[in-house]
Amino acid sequence: MSIVRKMFFNPTLIRHYHKQTSHKPTKALLRKRIPFVTDLKDIRNPEEALALFHDYCETGTFKHDYPSYSSLIYKLARRRNYEAVETLLQQLQHYNVKCKEALFIGLIQHYGKSRLPDKAIDLFRRMPSFDCYRSLQSLNTILNTLLDNERFTDADEMFKSCSKMGFRPNAVTYNIMIKGWLTKGEWDEARKVFDEMHEKEIEPTVVTYNCQIGFWTKRGKFTEGKNIFNEMIQKGKKPNAISYSLLMECLCSQENFKEAKKMMFDMEYQGCKPRHVNYGILMNDLAKRGNFDEAKTLLLEMKKRRIKPDVVMYNILVNYLCKETKVGEAYKILVEMQVDGFEPNAVTYRMIVDGFCKNGEFDEGLKVLNAMMVSGHCARLETFCCLVVGLVEGGNLEDGLFVLEEMVKRRMCPDLGCWEALVASICGGDTSGDLLVAELV
Repeated sequence: MSIVRKMFFNPTLIRHYHKQTSHKPTKALLRKRIPFVTDLKDIRNPEEALALFHDYCETGTFKHDYPSYSSLIYKLARRRNYEAVETLLQQLQHYNVKCKEALFIGLIQHYGKSRLPDKAIDLFRRMPSFDCYRSLQSLNTILNTLLDNERFTDADEMFKSCSKMGFRPNAVTYNIMIKGWLTKGEWDEARKVFDEMHEKEIEPTVVTYNCQIGFWTKRGKFTEGKNIFNEMIQKGKKPNAISYSLLMECLCSQENFKEAKKMMFDMEYQGCKPRHVNYGILMNDLAKRGNFDEAKTLLLEMKKRRIKPDVVMYNILVNYLCKETKVGEAYKILVEMQVDGFEPNAVTYRMIVDGFCKNGEFDEGLKVLNAMMVSGHCARLETFCCLVVGLVEGGNLEDGLFVLEEMVKRRMCPDLGCWEALVASICGGDTSGDLLVAELV
């Protein structure tokens, strides 16, 4: 028996739990503060979380129930401590703690992200043993998890066994399977599932059609994608902004920007208001081709139409300006964002700092780094190291040491290049400093 298992099943630490008759909770009860859950929020280390769990048990005055267990399980799952998670699940069964479906859905998703599809399948099958009802949401979650982990055969078998398990698939279920077949490049199989929807009298959604439109447009087949688009309209289903964006992106990839822009402005006549995703496709195409003035004009058009640009729109411009070594202009975009009331995100700052470093403008890069850190964002390790080396080799040892200190505060380890630059600067360029660097490393 593992140490974790021994800790959890120590009868001197844990009181027995019995399933109680459910009562409708009052608003006051729902708002009631749970001390363990409150304290758990500030803990990141899984071992500390487990220790806190046992500390509450030892007091003898606190009884862990579903909120306590679920909060701890979520925290452990995020840290991928699945041994402790499994022990807690066994304890839930042992003490007959009534569980909610959301707990298992969340765990199945965590198993999927950790590339543990077998554990996800096992948990899905065990859910009834926890006296927990499995809804279609659980089924759809496990199907998604299996497809994301390239376990298509398992997903297909489970989909075909829906009726045996007591499920009646809905449009979301079919959309998941259609997307799965299309991901494999199996158009005919996807259409078979689509036809089955009609046979079962399950109405396709916009997502059902968008998956199929995307299948063709991502392959550069605009005509085929447009045929699905028209089929959707004929069936009485109204296209959304994503439907148009898929076609627009295909047109742009074929260097047909004018048609893509015309399609976006035709959207409104069809009762579909353009969204950020539509403007983003046009912005990306313009910036990629170096048409920055036209791209900026597009931002003005958005504002005239009372569509507030988001950070992503500005980041598209910043990204391509930096790639074209026009970092000064990218920096002006950052300032413009702030003047217009938009807060740059970590990506915005990182691109500009990296851009200045690439251009050898390390003092300018440091200014943006300072603004970045004040805003609560952090640069990548490579960026910090590049700044240290650039500043020190440029004769700015004081600022180089400042950046190094900031790295240490964030528990980042300077690379060999940083130490070499520092030692070379301190030793006045004497190459014998390399021996000192080796000792430091």
